[in-house]
Amino acid sequence: MTWTMAPEPFDSPDAALLRRDYYDEVASRYWGRPATAEEIDEGLTDDGAHRLAAPTGQFVVGRFGGKPAACAGLLVVDADVAELTRVFVRPEHRGTGGGGLLLAAVESAARAFGISTVRLDTRNDLVEARGLYAKHGYREVPAFHRRQYAEHWFAKEL
Repeated sequence: MTWTMAPEPFDSPDAALLRRDYYDEVASRYWGRPATAEEIDEGLTDDGAHRLAAPTGQFVVGRFGGKPAACAGLLVVDADVAELTRVFVRPEHRGTGGGGLLLAAVESAARAFGISTVRLDTRNDLVEARGLYAKHGYREVPAFHRRQYAEHWFAKEL
């Protein structure tokens, strides 16, 4: 089986389900218990995903063997900087190379926007994500904001 990565509207059925699965995982890990459907719905309400469309961003869906299995968003901050967000690979597809391909697809989108730096934040408990970013050239940098849930900040020059 092979991976394919392509831009897709953040609210397409596949993208919406991936965003929901992403939020379910990060919320459940944060709280140390399964997130409820109501908590997931609340977290997705007014989450800013609408900005993950041109001209302010892009959403990428990764498919493994044709089935939706990964996603990531790119949010343009200014003429030179964009933030990577909502990076998710379904657990059963981790370790198959999809994470690196997903990052490459988002970085390609950033270059098309004229972006020279991609940055992101993540949490202590998202160890796999931090490893993925470091493996693909993202370096830990000083905090560039003080939002809730951010404990590590990374950046990559394109």
